[in-house]
Amino acid sequence: MADKNLTCMDCGKEFVFTEGEQQFYAEKGFENEPKRCPECRKARKQQKRNFNR
Repeated sequence: MADKNLTCMDCGKEFVFTEGEQQFYAEKGFENEPKRCPECRKARKQQKRNFNR
């Protein structure tokens, strides 16, 4: 496995999906690559937390 460059579906910024992250995803059984960069994932997670209150 090698690092992959992916593009965020929210902000359009390119981000690196590292070999270690790919391994983690595989261990967890995730079949899809992330669609959002770490910043957008964090923002989305925060948005969901605030919505559930």
